[in-house]
Amino acid sequence: MAISFETPERIEQGLQMTGALAQGVMRPEARRLDEHEHQRPDDFIKMTWPVMQEQQKRQLERLAKRERGEVSERKGPGITNLNMIYTFEMLSWGDVGQMLCLPTALLAGAAIEAVGTPAQQERFLRRFAEGDEPVWGAMAMTEPGAGSDTSAIQTTAVLDEETNEWVLNGEKIFCTNGKLALDESNGIVVVWATVDRAAGRAGMKPFVVEAGTPGVTVDKVEIKHGIRASDTASIVFNDARTPFDNLLGSPEVRQRDGSTKGFKGAMATFDASRPLIAASAIGVGRAALEFVTEKLAEEGIEIPYGLPYHALSAVQRDVLEMEAQLKAAWLLTLRAASLLDHGQHNSLEASMAKAKAGKAVTWITQKAVEILGPLGYSREWLVEKWMRDAKINDIYEGTGQINTLIVARRILGYSSRELT
Repeated sequence: MAISFETPERIEQGLQMTGALAQGVMRPEARRLDEHEHQRPDDFIKMTWPVMQEQQKRQLERLAKRERGEVSERKGPGITNLNMIYTFEMLSWGDVGQMLCLPTALLAGAAIEAVGTPAQQERFLRRFAEGDEPVWGAMAMTEPGAGSDTSAIQTTAVLDEETNEWVLNGEKIFCTNGKLALDESNGIVVVWATVDRAAGRAGMKPFVVEAGTPGVTVDKVEIKHGIRASDTASIVFNDARTPFDNLLGSPEVRQRDGSTKGFKGAMATFDASRPLIAASAIGVGRAALEFVTEKLAEEGIEIPYGLPYHALSAVQRDVLEMEAQLKAAWLLTLRAASLLDHGQHNSLEASMAKAKAGKAVTWITQKAVEILGPLGYSREWLVEKWMRDAKINDIYEGTGQINTLIVARRILGYSSRELT
């Protein structure tokens, strides 16, 4: 059976509009927003809010149909995740910092869909489908003493039985869009806290904390190396109270089948989000590669395909290797997203895509600066910015090392205790 690598027609139609936004709105503002960190990309937000609302409405309809057991009339698998991959890649080609400011539930939504009940999905996600003002969601997991080792989380959630509220105490750091989410009256942050420290990962639970909750404070907004249009916040919870029903899923530490739904929910969130981060990385890498190819062509340096490596110059070989690395990462990312659309587990593939894309694009953007020399390193061109933007893709949503470890465990069949 032949495999087609053509972009599906339904996705291609939407990409034309997305490409126009990336080139006409995002790219012209990229330098200014990079040099004025934390200024909101107002034009981008204004133009994307109605589109994101419509997408959220459709997603809510899909979730409701799935809950009712209704089968779609359309034959074959959906393309929801595949469409998001293409969209994230194109918007990141425009400017990844602005892309991260999309007015959407983003990671909070991924957690709510992965762990929340149907009633919770409707209640918390409805705000992203209605209203005149943009709304953001964020996820708070990382702590000063708990990065890749999620079992070390110290933020606690204690049930006050008199008021039937959860009381949260602790600090979270490196929360993408944490300030955006808490600045707006209808924003939310999904906070991972432990209801039982002695249980380790089994005690981890996700809680929806809404903007305006007393005891929730944005303590710091990071000054960063890249993605500077996006805010990365530290959030402190000091006796912050959230309703009992704002705990996503079951409050039980262990389920009847012995599973740890809380930790599995966190991992399911990453299975959905890591391909998106990989796609975002690829968009940055494509921007750098296309720019290098364009500048070389202006100097009369073409990239001849079909010739053996020994017949090429060092620069030509570098560009071909940049293309090969980018395409390899892209194919892995498409596979990870496609598996989700087919209703299949993609934990291995999601980590493969994330690890490959982060590493490849970090190298590609550094090589772009190297090839272009002093001008590539200067602020006259965006190449140096793309190099700075690229590195975060090898860090957040699980570092390259952690994702490589996950891949090894999945392939070799080892547990986290057996292979660390």
